[in-house]
Amino acid sequence: MSIPTPHIECNDSNIIAKTVLMPGDPLRAKFIADTYLEDVVQFNHVRNMFGFTGTYKGKRISVMGSGMGMPSIGIYSFELYKFYGVENIIRIGSCGAYTNDLKLYDVILVDEAWSQSTYAKVQNGYDKDVIEANPEINDRIAKHAEELNIPIVRGRIHSSDVFYADDPNSYKSYRDNHGCIAAEMESFALFANAKVLGKKAACLLTVSDSIVTHEETTSEERQNAFTKMMEIALEFAE
Repeated sequence: MSIPTPHIECNDSNIIAKTVLMPGDPLRAKFIADTYLEDVVQFNHVRNMFGFTGTYKGKRISVMGSGMGMPSIGIYSFELYKFYGVENIIRIGSCGAYTNDLKLYDVILVDEAWSQSTYAKVQNGYDKDVIEANPEINDRIAKHAEELNIPIVRGRIHSSDVFYADDPNSYKSYRDNHGCIAAEMESFALFANAKVLGKKAACLLTVSDSIVTHEETTSEERQNAFTKMMEIALEFAE
């Protein structure tokens, strides 16, 4: 395969920065580009999965939507890593809290993702159910968060293939038996791609709802108001 790839129309790998921030929502990618970046170039429109490159505090960084679920982020992150020379991908997404200790808008730095997904096993034969984020990136992210005086919570999250579970109390098992503090649907596949391709990946999440208390944010808030994790991740620009 050569560039452009089937899902990213950019025909010059130099346009995309070495570090890419990946929110699930392409409109969140556009919000970041419009709000924080200068000298912005849009490098992808395919399927409205918008991708942009610009500068933040004079340093280059890219941002691109990943879509929802592991198959979607699996495609986009693999192409970015394999064919566009991307070295670091930081997912910046939303999650549902599995514990009362987490409140709406809390920021989580994911140390590792636990999942029942077969994504990694089918792709490369990896048959464990936990994959770690890159510790070097996580240490840098934690340092940036401290410098910005933004509190973060570190821990293991549940990467699920299922949004609408038949048993509404199944989260208790994932929390109590597997140590998961929250749920999302992408990072296990992202970490798997990074592992097999020798790249680096991390994940910052903002609590958008609580599976325990049933509190939740609106879709507009998820698109526009998760600025703390965005600002932490943007400091990773090189």
